[in-house]
Amino acid sequence: MIIIITGASHTGKTILATKMAGKYNYPSISIDLLKMGLIRSGYTDLTPLDDDKLTSYLWPVVREMIKTAVENGQDLIVEGCYIPFDWRKDLEERYLKDIRFICLAMTDRYIDDHFDLIREHASDIKSRLDDSDCTIDRIRQSNREYIEGFEKAGEKVTYIEEDYVGTTDSLL
Repeated sequence: MIIIITGASHTGKTILATKMAGKYNYPSISIDLLKMGLIRSGYTDLTPLDDDKLTSYLWPVVREMIKTAVENGQDLIVEGCYIPFDWRKDLEERYLKDIRFICLAMTDRYIDDHFDLIREHASDIKSRLDDSDCTIDRIRQSNREYIEGFEKAGEKVTYIEEDYVGTTDSLL
């Protein structure tokens, strides 16, 4: 089984992936680690700020990793924000049947009511050296983009509306 976990920044993708990896004993890969390895090694001139370009750059690699894992009967959790809205079009049914897709998104109300908590937990799993771009408006906008993009593509979005832990624990 392949589990893809995506969503906007600060939605708790890495925390959920870590919980799932522990529960199911699946290996987990963060697309952010792949991104930074490629950037820091000089294999690309892209920077961490090139979000739009990074999705089209990273997805072909991630897609082929997923296909290889399915072909080899391996379990894998793939976590990160660089999943295109129309990701399914790139995979045949023989791959799709072995993929569970999860998109996390926070509602505006949740963001408004819990913004301090979102910021407080931003570095629970990975250190965010510079999180100055984490503003309430940016978080709202990013979550709206994920909701609109994935819902338009026909994907189910898991809304974090009141209780992050309860919502994500229900996905385990």
